[in-house]
Amino acid sequence: MTPERRERLLSVLNKRQANLTVVLENVEDPHNIAAAMRTCDAVGIQDIYVLTNKTPRRHWGRRSSSSADKWLDVHQFTDVNLLFTELRQRFDKIYTTHLSSDAVSLYDIDFTGSVALVFGSEHYGISDETRALADGNFIIPMQGIIRSLNISVACAISIYEAMRQKLAAGQYEQPSLPAAQRESLLNEWGFKEEDL
Repeated sequence: MTPERRERLLSVLNKRQANLTVVLENVEDPHNIAAAMRTCDAVGIQDIYVLTNKTPRRHWGRRSSSSADKWLDVHQFTDVNLLFTELRQRFDKIYTTHLSSDAVSLYDIDFTGSVALVFGSEHYGISDETRALADGNFIIPMQGIIRSLNISVACAISIYEAMRQKLAAGQYEQPSLPAAQRESLLNEWGFKEEDL
């Protein structure tokens, strides 16, 4: 690995945010998954979770992701309880995107803490089972007739708000991933042929 490549990889790894993640529950369109992955990489999310307990497990579209999955740790689950067991070990708050009377605005969530955001299926949204396991629901305020956004757009808006708050709090100025994970990823990424 050239010194320039190593410097670029270290720069990215030092900005990865260990206390922010995205969970995609039974998202059916592989292009939506790929687009969400691309946005996760862009804001510095390293670990994402994909639950496929009602949809077939498949690969995502390379065109939309720009091969973002090569740079992310994608944890796939088929059991919602096992997924939440892992999420609870790593994140203090878990919010689902669900239009309900008790939903809070995206802009009222404190993203300087440890947060997981769950986005549901394009057709059915978040399952009742997942909502029951989460800490609460959030919505993206909207002013139009249509009451929902495309899943990948909703994900992008949400995690860019998280990035805005984290930048303001200086959380991108110091490494967040554990040193061992950063070193392991640096070695793994160093062997990838993908242009940076």
